[in-house]
Amino acid sequence: MIILELDRVRALAEEYAMLPPGGTVLCAVSGGADSMCLLHLLSRREGITLHAAHFDHALRGAESDADAQFVRDWCAEHGIPFHLGRGDVAAEAAAAGQGIEETARELRYAFLQETAREIGADVIATAHNADDNAETLLFHLARGTGLQGLSGIPPRRGNVVRPLLTTSRAEILAYLEEYGVPHREDSSNSDQRYSRNRLRAQVMPVLRELNPQFDRSCAGAIRSLRADNDYLNAQAAIICQNARWAEDDLIIEAHYIADLPTALAPRAARRLIEMMGDGSTDCSAAHLNGIVELCRSDDPSAVLFLPHGLLAQRVYQELLLTTRGEALPPLEPTPLNFDGLTDPAHSRYTCLCRPAVCPEVPQPGTWHLRRDALGSDALLRPRQTGDALSLPRRGGTKTVKKLLIDAKIPRREREQIPILADSGGIAALAGFGCEESRLARPGEDAWAITFAPKKRKG
Repeated sequence: MIILELDRVRALAEEYAMLPPGGTVLCAVSGGADSMCLLHLLSRREGITLHAAHFDHALRGAESDADAQFVRDWCAEHGIPFHLGRGDVAAEAAAAGQGIEETARELRYAFLQETAREIGADVIATAHNADDNAETLLFHLARGTGLQGLSGIPPRRGNVVRPLLTTSRAEILAYLEEYGVPHREDSSNSDQRYSRNRLRAQVMPVLRELNPQFDRSCAGAIRSLRADNDYLNAQAAIICQNARWAEDDLIIEAHYIADLPTALAPRAARRLIEMMGDGSTDCSAAHLNGIVELCRSDDPSAVLFLPHGLLAQRVYQELLLTTRGEALPPLEPTPLNFDGLTDPAHSRYTCLCRPAVCPEVPQPGTWHLRRDALGSDALLRPRQTGDALSLPRRGGTKTVKKLLIDAKIPRREREQIPILADSGGIAALAGFGCEESRLARPGEDAWAITFAPKKRKG
């Protein structure tokens, strides 16, 4: 069973180029069976640099703390760099007026993406498996969906990859037992207040009783539906190649969308929204159809408000997609505290600086700059025209503007991302990394720099 499972994992990874040779992979690890299986598998994979990331949702008190410590200890034992994030999901959900599950996912993925940027990871690997995929299909079907929803969880979306998506939970447990890999059980998985848990505990057993081959049949159906869906999406993406960028705004002649058949027009709308964001979208069918109707409308200045601060607007014969909202006030330039915390007004990050000796093994989230590579005039400031730096493992010098655009940082927030600079230029960009030429070597006197994201208010 295990050999078959490994072959399927390998085949899926190759089909979707999930594990680039020589690349860096950030593995999301909760400590549960699925993620520990994935972490162990990736630790045996040659030709990649592996990091692990754990996000503490602060929902289960001491149990959450124990999960984080378990993953940290296992990574330390196996020489895997470990990154820890934490968020008060319950408080954030209450403040935003949304569900616990939705908020947890948003905070978790924000942490994973930020960590991936900091370490220069090529992909983020998550441990969604074949059982998760079947449950997702049924969940979407129960709520009402089209072919997109019936295609289940995508094996790859942007830089997020799912190598275990064709592997069953039974195979995962067998693998853990075979290799003696420990894992933690999440008590919330049995909480019937969560709809997915009820589906898993009450619906899936009935379907397996009706058809003992349900898992295999469902996996085959999902693969077939995904192939059809991918083809239609590819056709829509070809049409969207006619779009052009104007700074951060996306513009396309409206007739390209208006003239498409019903099977393609909403998909083209979805693709345009994906191009504006991080490669994903949770826009409803109503939003997508609204964009199509905007393109087919006779109103030359009609407007449609979309989730996540996006705006679609007809500008005569063209469709314009842009971000809405006034620019936020830029952070106030603030001299760096060389032995403590610097917290500029209107900044998205705080910066902790301490004198240190550069360690042999880098500390997750901390950059060590040579002591003589940071001038006494160092300060935190917003970006300026022409700012550029060379990040480790990023392949050459890039402008700060391009880095922020590629990372899909909203335009209105960019002046609140602090840059550490002195009279010699840029030393570091919060959330991304430090200038490679200023890095300290192990054993050298250094400044240990740690940027920590602040809770968003605007």
